[in-house]
Amino acid sequence: MKSAPLILVSPSTQRRGAEFSDYSLSLSDAYPQAIITAGGIPWIMSCTPSAELVAESVRRCDGVMLTGGDDIQLELYASNPSPRLRKTVSAPDLFRDLTELLLIDEVFRQRKSLLAICRGQQILNAALGGTLVVDIASQEPRAINHSRTDLKDKIVHEISLIPDSLMFRVFGRRTLGVNSSHHQAVCRVTKLLRVTATSTDGTIEALELSRADSQLLPYLLAVQFHPERLVGRHPEFLELFRSFILACAPKYKRSL
Repeated sequence: MKSAPLILVSPSTQRRGAEFSDYSLSLSDAYPQAIITAGGIPWIMSCTPSAELVAESVRRCDGVMLTGGDDIQLELYASNPSPRLRKTVSAPDLFRDLTELLLIDEVFRQRKSLLAICRGQQILNAALGGTLVVDIASQEPRAINHSRTDLKDKIVHEISLIPDSLMFRVFGRRTLGVNSSHHQAVCRVTKLLRVTATSTDGTIEALELSRADSQLLPYLLAVQFHPERLVGRHPEFLELFRSFILACAPKYKRSL
């Protein structure tokens, strides 16, 4: 593993963790296991909103992965939501939000490869000036049920992939079955990104760099579903992580 790319991973947090009830990092082992299986080495970062620390961490890594978790602070993606909508949003962790905003900024400044999953897709779009659907069930009554946490490692619905996209190159097909465990989604897409996959109800399931901005980063893929939870039963999802790992450090391709 000496030549394996080093992947900086943003974790969730817990206000009262297992050890001494401290503020703690929290991350499903499915994320690092997917990175390891694809040929990378995961490096779990601290949720410390220090610009200097984040910049140095990004400098030392070969790529960055944003993971899922609790909702983002409303002020980042919605203007004047109703009290009813506010009640659907979980309490944010401002430390995590700020750390990830710094992380996204450094990814673009240092031109590192980026993979964003679920919440990761949402905060990426918000950080770049886009907005989110605050609560799908409340705002999109005709939408399918996307909050299937009871089937987190199973196929729940199909998505359609745009032929001229990284998603299509990775999976080699126009449709793909995915899991679904989210109650928010991307609404207005930032100009830097383009939609490359949608579900049957129009929910945005994947984002990539726009054609005009495709050279900004070596690799950028954001997905609303959780591929790390599907790798075991559906090996084709490992190809997503392999494409990311290979893009993180091209000089390592032969040894992977």
